Amino acid sequence: MVRNMNEKLSNILEEAMSQINASDKLDRLNDIRVSFLGKKGELTSVLKSMKDVAPEDRPKVGQMVNEARKQIEEKLEEKKKVFEEKLLEEKIKTETIDVTLPGKKRMLGHRHPNTITLKEVEDIFIGMGYEVVEGPEVEYDYYNFEALNIPANHPAKDEQDTFYITKDILLRSQTSSVQVHEMEKGKLPIRMIAPGRVFRSDEVDATHSPTFHQIEGLVIDKNITFADLKGTLQEFAIRLFGEGTKVKFRPHHFQFTEPSAEMDVSCFKCGGKGCRFCKGSGWVEILGCGMVHPHVLEMSGIDPEEYTGFAFGVGLERIALFKYEIDDMRLLYENDTRFLKQF
Repeated sequence: MVRNMNEKLSNILEEAMSQINASDKLDRLNDIRVSFLGKKGELTSVLKSMKDVAPEDRPKVGQMVNEARKQIEEKLEEKKKVFEEKLLEEKIKTETIDVTLPGKKRMLGHRHPNTITLKEVEDIFIGMGYEVVEGPEVEYDYYNFEALNIPANHPAKDEQDTFYITKDILLRSQTSSVQVHEMEKGKLPIRMIAPGRVFRSDEVDATHSPTFHQIEGLVIDKNITFADLKGTLQEFAIRLFGEGTKVKFRPHHFQFTEPSAEMDVSCFKCGGKGCRFCKGSGWVEILGCGMVHPHVLEMSGIDPEEYTGFAFGVGLERIALFKYEIDDMRLLYENDTRFLKQF
């Protein structure tokens, strides 16, 4: 019985060595290992037949099996090292780094023109003592319209202009709603700007988009006059567009301010002489503004006999278009790197 086992193990060992020597890739070694040393392998089957071996011969047969296993494992490891060394040599040859070649420049991102413009506007007003305040984009009708003295029958509340979610909830169409939230807190005086995304049901073209950004400003304090408004916005225009910039105020109408005005700045392209950019007028319309309507103050719990204030609003994209002489608003949203990398 021992002789038969020895002969069988010799045949298994010879076959294993033959297959290992004939293997031509690393994956093949794993198949051989499973075939001979796995749970259903040749040597394992020999061990399972130990029950048929006489008890006095089992130690010797067990030793023979272990020696065969050891030889197969050593041969597999030896062959594995040969394959690994060969693979490493090939990898070194194909991945050789030529240190004389110029390095690959990493493409780094940078701020969007809208972000650059917003940061500049925020820095200007923070330098004048203002606070930057944010609010929700999904807003109640009350804060977006009613608290700003816009009654239910006002055209701005038409569903053609505003995205309503329910009868009382909508996507804000202006960041003026943030001003109402701040006034309701009752912490006076107020000096704030409210930048943020707004939504209106507009067709997409060179100057319109259903989503864009506004920067609304508000000042509430005692003895605030229109002169304070004019002086503030003139300083803002000079810092944003450069020394020599002039401003002009034209009478207008807004529901939440009285009196109201639109502000133009002298064309920074031609210096006010008239050009294609300003359509020959020498002026460019930039924002709307006015003194806060007394009824708006009352609705937010502020006594209009004791406090007055002014408000203004400007489109962020509008400033960016003017500042960087961009003639199509859609360029700001199309993510074309050929355009954006210019900034």
